[in-house]
Amino acid sequence: MFLKLSKSIQTLNEVAIGDRDADLILENCSLFNVYSREILPETQIAISQDRIAYVGKDASHTKGKKTVTINLEKKYVTPGFADPHIHLDQFVSPTEFVKKSLLCGVTSLFSDPIDIVSTCGYRGFKEFVKMTSGLPARFFHVVPGGVPVDRKFSNGKTLNLTEAKSALKIPSVLGLGEVFSWTKVTKRDSQTMKMLSTMLENNCVINGHTAGASGKKLNAYVSSGILSCHEPINFDQVLERLRLGMWIMIREGSIRRDLKDIVPLVLSNKTYTDRLMFCSDGLDPADIIKFGHIDHCIRESVKLGLDQVDAISMASKNCFDYYNLGKDLGGIAPGKLADILVFDDLVKMRPKKVFVGGQLVVSNGAIVHKIKNYTVPKWMAKTVKLHKFSDEDFTVRAKDNSANVNVINMKTEIITEKTSENLPVKDGNVVASTDKDVWKVAAFDRTFGTTKHTVGFLKNFDAKIGAFASTWNFHENNMIVIGSNEKDMAKAVNSLVTTQGGMVVVGDEKILSSMPLQMAGIVSTDSFETVLENFANLNAVLADAGCKFKKPHLIPLFLPFLALPDVRILSTGLVDVKNCSFLKIVT
Repeated sequence: MFLKLSKSIQTLNEVAIGDRDADLILENCSLFNVYSREILPETQIAISQDRIAYVGKDASHTKGKKTVTINLEKKYVTPGFADPHIHLDQFVSPTEFVKKSLLCGVTSLFSDPIDIVSTCGYRGFKEFVKMTSGLPARFFHVVPGGVPVDRKFSNGKTLNLTEAKSALKIPSVLGLGEVFSWTKVTKRDSQTMKMLSTMLENNCVINGHTAGASGKKLNAYVSSGILSCHEPINFDQVLERLRLGMWIMIREGSIRRDLKDIVPLVLSNKTYTDRLMFCSDGLDPADIIKFGHIDHCIRESVKLGLDQVDAISMASKNCFDYYNLGKDLGGIAPGKLADILVFDDLVKMRPKKVFVGGQLVVSNGAIVHKIKNYTVPKWMAKTVKLHKFSDEDFTVRAKDNSANVNVINMKTEIITEKTSENLPVKDGNVVASTDKDVWKVAAFDRTFGTTKHTVGFLKNFDAKIGAFASTWNFHENNMIVIGSNEKDMAKAVNSLVTTQGGMVVVGDEKILSSMPLQMAGIVSTDSFETVLENFANLNAVLADAGCKFKKPHLIPLFLPFLALPDVRILSTGLVDVKNCSFLKIVT
């Protein structure tokens, strides 16, 4: 975190007036002023320690013998960008992620570590906060507000009220993460309401997730103190929420990209942008290389007609205003922390220099600040608590020669529907059918290592492989395996038990592709480049094998996700989400 402004006002005042020397002066720059909506040429910025003391035409009165002066040669200067809602506990470690996001000008990240918590509990939450400290970017955190998704079915870990109160004592923890089971709020679930009250009593921000909510239900949700949402996918949803006083995070990430459907109508309707932000909700390694991060949102919005100063305000000032951090961050002005980006090209919007707290961390497109590697504690690398598997673990028993079964039909990588099929029975075991594109799918409790498990059936995967398994999924983190035969399913899950997490593709009892996720079974400890290569190879192997979906890695991620209909599989059973009930496998 940073020292409070109250601790710096004496020094800043002295520098601003000329009674003390500045540490750094940035001169001859064109300043994007997010407070006055103008670009100010020939500006000078005087910095003392980690904050700005003076902004104006002439900072010479702050210059001393030891003051470092950088002539920016009329380059453009903006505040650092922020991602107000991102799940950083995905794919790569925060250390590896920040190496790429800083190059995109993102100096502040607001992390909602749901999956670290669902696997490792409060101990994992504290460790995740610890691993982000000391990095050359600002990390803010929220207590995950989304787990358990449904106590009737969920089997993951969470933070109880006492732990949540304790977490709020950590300086970088700002409040509660997305409360995505909004029916818990509208039905006034007692534990949920106690958590919301606790956050409000402590003056905390509560992030929202209102997909599917409208009218009186949305009103009830907002009246409970939840004032943001990153789920609107069109302008009508944005407008309904703005009218109720909410802040909107326009999502542009790896799972959904909503910007192009929202920004043009914001412009044509002349909607105020002061409560609009950009967020990613999470980025995979391929997308951050291909598109960038929040810089991509600015570029695309400007192409759609948004004023560039407004776009930069949405990427900076608005985020910090929402999180009640506006006195410290969000713009370039006296008293603000010196998180500053320098650009020589307003079209590409890739910063030449990045300052965080007045320290140069990026220069000419390269990280120039030393970044220490973080060593994952042993307990956090041993979270796949399962025995060795055999073919028998994937048996579905039936007495007749054939059986009618409930099936998860994959409409997309994410959306499912319940169907049924008649499948053959061999030696008392219901088997998959390649002719019908019906697969076996299983979920095992790998977090607690209990015997809880479910073996069911899935349709429309359509890849010529033996099995595809993963230890990472939203937000149960079961061991999920999809397979055409029991031998390859056993091979796949045994591989992940050995490596303690990841994704793996198997064919003819041989590993075709793998992406190790050694930290809690959900994050890799490998370099960004290694993870990118493994990730690309995994999806390519599945695509080459005939899988019809563009991002097949998402299938096991969402199969247990109870916040979406229609049917999901968890270690606790096959779930009809709409009817909030368990389904029989064999009907």
